[in-house]
Amino acid sequence: MGPVQDPASAGDGWPAPAGLAAAVAAGEGGPVDAAPAAARWMRPLEAIAAALVLTIAVLLLAGVASRYVFARPVVWIDEVVSTAFIWLTMLGAVLAVHRNEHLRLMIFVERLPPRWREYTQAFALVAMAAVLAALIEPALTYAREEWLIRTPALDLPNTYRVSAIAFGLIGMLLLVLFYAGRSVPIRSLVAAALLVAAVALGCWLLGPQLTKLGAWNLSIFLIGFVGVCLFAGVPIAFCFGIGAVCYLAFTTHVPLMVVIGRMDEGMSSLVLVSVPIFVLLGCILDSSGMGKAIVDFLASLIGHVKAGMSYVLLGSLFIVSGISGSKVSDMATVAPALFPEMKRRGYKPGEMVALLATGAAMADTVPPSIVLIVLGAVAGVSIAGLFQSGFVVAGVLLLSLVGLARWKARHENLADTRRAGAGQVARLLVVAAPALVLPFLIRSAVGEGVATATEVSTVAVAYALLIGQLMYGGIGMRRFYQMLVETAALSGAVLLVLGAASAMAWAITQSGVVIKLSAFLGSLPGSGAAFLAASIIVFLVLGCLLEGLPAVLLLAPIMFPIARKLGIHDIHYSMVIVCAMNIGLMLPPIGVGFYIACRIGDVSPDEVIRAIWPYLAALLVGVVVIAAVPWLSTVAL
Repeated sequence: MGPVQDPASAGDGWPAPAGLAAAVAAGEGGPVDAAPAAARWMRPLEAIAAALVLTIAVLLLAGVASRYVFARPVVWIDEVVSTAFIWLTMLGAVLAVHRNEHLRLMIFVERLPPRWREYTQAFALVAMAAVLAALIEPALTYAREEWLIRTPALDLPNTYRVSAIAFGLIGMLLLVLFYAGRSVPIRSLVAAALLVAAVALGCWLLGPQLTKLGAWNLSIFLIGFVGVCLFAGVPIAFCFGIGAVCYLAFTTHVPLMVVIGRMDEGMSSLVLVSVPIFVLLGCILDSSGMGKAIVDFLASLIGHVKAGMSYVLLGSLFIVSGISGSKVSDMATVAPALFPEMKRRGYKPGEMVALLATGAAMADTVPPSIVLIVLGAVAGVSIAGLFQSGFVVAGVLLLSLVGLARWKARHENLADTRRAGAGQVARLLVVAAPALVLPFLIRSAVGEGVATATEVSTVAVAYALLIGQLMYGGIGMRRFYQMLVETAALSGAVLLVLGAASAMAWAITQSGVVIKLSAFLGSLPGSGAAFLAASIIVFLVLGCLLEGLPAVLLLAPIMFPIARKLGIHDIHYSMVIVCAMNIGLMLPPIGVGFYIACRIGDVSPDEVIRAIWPYLAALLVGVVVIAAVPWLSTVAL
């Protein structure tokens, strides 16, 4: 199974159509290259996953209609959606293994000599297989024990729902073994298997001594093991799983079934159902041309002024992000529409990609940000409050980038640039108006309490499909089916990270280190201000290393209680860490989002590195302002 340079990215994480994932992949053969015949066997799973996405969307929309239109809520809808959702997550995770779309860090592996890279890839596959094999028996036990628990509305055993976890683990293990045998030389696999077996045996023999180390085991397993696997290209979800499984198996007497229970809890919140629906919305945005309509309108309106195309790029990212919820989708929509004209006006390729990357990072708090939805679910923060605050905070970062772009364009030559006529602007406004309405519809519906984040996602999908069909050429049935499959695979990759991170965060919390960390951070001079400064640094670094969303998932349960104890508002703290995380995501030479932006813009990373630092500095100034002025995060509440 060849490496992938985070197909979905990030921070939003993230989600983008599979075609785009292939376009920004590292360029080495994926599993479909290694075993094309496997595609036939995956088609039934793809059909079931696509049907689950569609079923969830239709049921949620029906629930909204029954509650708000007919005032007769259907009580069993949530149970059916919950069951379909966890099956969608695990089937999507299986599809993501097949499509090579699990989030991973490949920057270090790609720099290795070919022979070492071969052994490293073999190690990654064996490590994945080992953690999957270790969790299958606990998952089956967990499913059997859930038979006694009945669902409240339909009175069905909960086993029907949680057996999806065991099915997904078995499916992923079979695929990993199949692709390992087809894509990696046997000598590399044997060497990797012996290495993993030797490490496991050593940890088992040293178990009594490891138990005596107490909290120091966190450094060995949850930092050392996870770090080695991360740098070896093991997908992030599996890295977290390896850390949690090894820590519990070798240093405690806690059964591994706890890991399955934490994964179930981490992936099962109904709030998270909006993740695949917003992923689908991003696919619709790409395919229907709604995003391009917004870009064309803004270009006609302000493209003729100095730095006008920079303003258009940043404004387009701001607005389009409010529709798709995905940074990769945003960049892929905006770049092809604007880069040719920007080149004509003398913009250097490195400058364009630098502005694209930092603009995408700026717009990540604009609802419907998937990061905000997941953060709200994990940290217990109001998603409606996060959505309302996100616009203002993104506006602060937008002003910082706009100011820098204007200064850089002070010598721009506009001699050959013509201002669009009023008639042309009006025509483009008519075309773009339905698309421009959508982000404000989403924000208003959630902010005013008319609909939850989950419900409004289905309303937005229905609206986008209708408008796309009537005004933007529509989407064919074949393409729509592909979008459903892409949604399932990318959602499975994202949500598996969430489940594994929940298990790892639980292990960290149970170790007692959180109490010590809380005491240390609470004793820093300046208390709240020092904690915010430390948080910015931590999330800059982890956003760069882990990809944004896993950093939030891993640390939110640890950091938020400390922030609350220090009197920092939940919304304010959320905005600070999400913005810092997004800067880290675009921070060279490691940030995953940075390389995705370079691939979308088709520009060498070396050229972009020289241009991106002033823009990152402008964003960092904006984050410091947001941290220092809590009012900016809470004024819209």
